[in-house]
Amino acid sequence: MILFKKSGFKSFNNIPYYLSLSFIFICVFISIFSFFIIPDKSANANNMNLNIQSMKPGFTVKILSLPSFEKRNLKSYFLGLEEPIVQYAINDYSFSNDSIIFSIYNKFNEFEEIKSLPLSIFKIEDNNVQNNVHNIEDIVSKDYINEKIFLFGTDLYGRDLFSRVLLGTRVSLSIGIMAVLISTFIGLFFGSIGGYFGGILDKIIVYIINVFWSIPTLLLVIAISLSLGKGFWQVYIAIGFSVWVDVARLVRGKVISEKNKDYISASKILGFSNIYIIVYHILPNIIGPILIIAASNFASSILLESGLSFLGIGTQPPLPSWGYMIKENYQYIILGNAYLALIPALCLVFLVSSFMFLSNYYSDKKV
Repeated sequence: MILFKKSGFKSFNNIPYYLSLSFIFICVFISIFSFFIIPDKSANANNMNLNIQSMKPGFTVKILSLPSFEKRNLKSYFLGLEEPIVQYAINDYSFSNDSIIFSIYNKFNEFEEIKSLPLSIFKIEDNNVQNNVHNIEDIVSKDYINEKIFLFGTDLYGRDLFSRVLLGTRVSLSIGIMAVLISTFIGLFFGSIGGYFGGILDKIIVYIINVFWSIPTLLLVIAISLSLGKGFWQVYIAIGFSVWVDVARLVRGKVISEKNKDYISASKILGFSNIYIIVYHILPNIIGPILIIAASNFASSILLESGLSFLGIGTQPPLPSWGYMIKENYQYIILGNAYLALIPALCLVFLVSSFMFLSNYYSDKKV
């Protein structure tokens, strides 16, 4: 009975780990195959329609989409269409004299704007269909006019918030991956060199680590970002050069504890070089703590990127970033459209929490 209770308690403790791992895998899948999932296929999900700005989640409207003649290739399936898709939110439509006449959707219902477009712009290639106006009308009604549901509503520019939030996972994960790779490489280099060789080299490295450690991380990231300029790759470098200190301190301590062990002495007797010993003997034995801190730095990097974007010096529009979405819409929390800021904020909380749970789980397992 006691064993059963212990086993059940242990399984219960693992629930946050499995949930976190599942959520991370879902985010990775979404970030890779975003344009197979999201309704807005334009690059950066940046298709604007000001007539339907700031609509509530679940909003439904008829959309007339003009044909896009941009050729789809493999790149467009993962990066979206380069040319924007012209769309109209409409109330109703009719056909007259080889034209389509439609009324533009207006949420205030103050006036009704009527537009007309010639059916020839749809460029239907089938000659048999072109000779029959009714067939053209049927094709336009079926293929170019559809009822669209905005699951998360629309933002201030009438863009599909669902598409932009899902595409934002790509920005957050890519920032996290690149920042962790940069910080881990720098931390491994300085930590292993200082811990293994010691002496004056170690003192210099410790001094550099202490200098970086004394500067608040966010201020350091802001300083590096401002010096490099605004942009996507600048954020990679700024965050990577700011969170390497934790890795370097950990690696240095672990290397110092490992280098005096018998297997290192045996490797030296066998004539292996110092670099070979560090890379092939010491680092594989301390990889566990490095992965733990990498998961923690992943969460920190995502938060830092969001903070930079919120301040306006991170990723720049129209690139969809959760931090910038919060910046654009946080004032609407008290004005009735809180979902514009809360949805990306919740996604950010869930992703960061997932990596922190992952780090804590492996840390407990190590202990």
